[in-house]
Amino acid sequence: MERNRSTPPAPGWEDLRGLRGVTLTARFLCELAMLAALAYWGYVVGDGVWAWLLGLAAPAGAAVVWGTFVAPRAKVPVPAPVRVAIELVLFAAAAAGLAAAGQPVAAVVLGVAGLVTSLLNDLQERRAGPDVRRR
Repeated sequence: MERNRSTPPAPGWEDLRGLRGVTLTARFLCELAMLAALAYWGYVVGDGVWAWLLGLAAPAGAAVVWGTFVAPRAKVPVPAPVRVAIELVLFAAAAAGLAAAGQPVAAVVLGVAGLVTSLLNDLQERRAGPDVRRR
């Protein structure tokens, strides 16, 4: 059965077309990479039990900060410039962790990807209007 392209998308899905959908997908992948990078950093720089503790605590801490301040349904909504600054600090910490763990190329890739997706997402949200994050 072929979908009728003239019918509008289901509510909440209209903002996932085109560049917005690509941006959100890339952003999600960057978030996952950030958590993985922090886990890798903790495991590499730690020793023994500390490796496991840092490897679990670093991404957990970042996930708590992200969920509290950055996520679309954040517990503590903050103004867009503050949210973007928090995102960039988390991506920078993950990139620095990769660099410290001996992965400079991965650090640059994650840092650039995090920067680009954060700024592009912010630009698209400002163009879409104030309610785009609460859909």
